[in-house]
Amino acid sequence: MPGDPPLVVELVLPAVGLVETTGGSLVELVETIPRERKPMAEFVRLEVSDGVATLRLDRPKMNALNAQVQEEIRAAAQEASAREDVKAVVVYGGEKVFAAGADIKEMADMTYVDMVKRSGALQSSFTAVARIPKPVVAAVTGYALGGGCELALCADVRFAADDAVLGQPEILLGIIPGAGGTQRLARLVGPSRAKDIVFTGRFVKADEALAIGLVDRVVPADRVYDEALAWAGRFRTAATYAVRAAKESIDSGLEADLDTGLAIERQQFAALFATEDRRIGMTSFIENGPGKARFEGR
Repeated sequence: MPGDPPLVVELVLPAVGLVETTGGSLVELVETIPRERKPMAEFVRLEVSDGVATLRLDRPKMNALNAQVQEEIRAAAQEASAREDVKAVVVYGGEKVFAAGADIKEMADMTYVDMVKRSGALQSSFTAVARIPKPVVAAVTGYALGGGCELALCADVRFAADDAVLGQPEILLGIIPGAGGTQRLARLVGPSRAKDIVFTGRFVKADEALAIGLVDRVVPADRVYDEALAWAGRFRTAATYAVRAAKESIDSGLEADLDTGLAIERQQFAALFATEDRRIGMTSFIENGPGKARFEGR
């Protein structure tokens, strides 16, 4: 009708959020669809400061590793892997406990079919930590039992409080470790020691853990996190891709025969000659001596 306002038809274009009139004139440029926001994790945080990320477990009282925590660990590990400002990672459960194991109440009523569905995700959530392509240190305080010990095994090195207790007590529940314990523990301390720990379900105190290679350093409880941060901090200015190549060579080589491992090393070694850090490192060595290169991470 004459004098009536023109009918407005909104054509929403998600990419740019344009709103047009029937006459085709542009009247607004708005964001019609909210930006996708990453949901806040409830029990696991990734805290980044000066190049070092802390993957912080925080599910009181004992950091029981239920399915939600497992998925939040996966997400934090993937974020740490992807972020260029993260050079190394500390896995930490707080001053009193690392993680006392899986959430048994959650598992108690699960059937075989339920666990067939869940076990792959359980293992892969921890493997996401093992595959962070950067140095990872576990700062172990209090108990690291069952899944907690398995999570610590995913780190490259483990620093333990002098009163820490580790172990794989699943056998006492009528099951076995299911998040890598039978495999990573045996590769770390040898099959005989791993069988003793897994078969008996006994607890391993910090001094024994150090003696058998289950942990790499034992320090007073109030210094564990600081020691782990200091170790991780050494990689802030390291040659990023050389460190990554070293980790991938060692980890991949351990899964293969010697000849295959040497081939992996050879490939990684040669590939580093394409990096700027290799040029910087060698030039600095020739001109200034060892240990003075200022790497750029490329």
